[in-house]
Amino acid sequence: MSLLVPLYVHPAEDPDAWHRLITGAAHTYAVVLNPASGPGDAPDPAFVAAARALRSAGARLLGYVDTDYGMRGADAITEEALRHREWYGVDGCFLDQTTAGRDGLPACRRTVRSLRREGISPVVINPGVHPAPGYVRLADLTVTFEGHWSTYVSTFSRPSWTARLPSERLCHLVYGVPAPLVPLAVRTARERGAGVCGPVTGEPPNPWAGLTPALAEADR
Repeated sequence: MSLLVPLYVHPAEDPDAWHRLITGAAHTYAVVLNPASGPGDAPDPAFVAAARALRSAGARLLGYVDTDYGMRGADAITEEALRHREWYGVDGCFLDQTTAGRDGLPACRRTVRSLRREGISPVVINPGVHPAPGYVRLADLTVTFEGHWSTYVSTFSRPSWTARLPSERLCHLVYGVPAPLVPLAVRTARERGAGVCGPVTGEPPNPWAGLTPALAEADR
């Protein structure tokens, strides 16, 4: 099981969390960099240094871009992804708040094609729920759950078509997991078809700062 880590806390605010992440970078699918709900207006030296350390440790980096549920156009999204690459040396991008319905699929397709023309890869999309199947065909990885452990164990369900997908195409991001239950959360994600996950003990606004139990489990 590999981990997708959207650690949105600033490196200067929680250097210990970043140090733990750098130490465990080999167990990650990718790390999402988010200096300012996107790349910001200028390079952030703290994120430049963190990105360099993560790359040296073997991590793949994704630049965070908010799609605002389809309200932002492909050109604006691609421009932000290119700034991420220029300033922080990211490989791909993490498209947050993507649409999930069929009516939003054409716009998402245009955006992903624009990104791929620029050589930005992998492309990870985060509708946070199971979208229409066409979205999963567009992206390298799709986050089909993002939420609290209590919701994950009580109300999660998945459509039958997901059983035909390779597990490495799906990701579940679960926070608020009691530390003793992190191994169970990893097993549950596997059983539900997600080859990438992020079960962490933390709570919002920055749940992935509590990453240590997940990194320990990934090491097994």
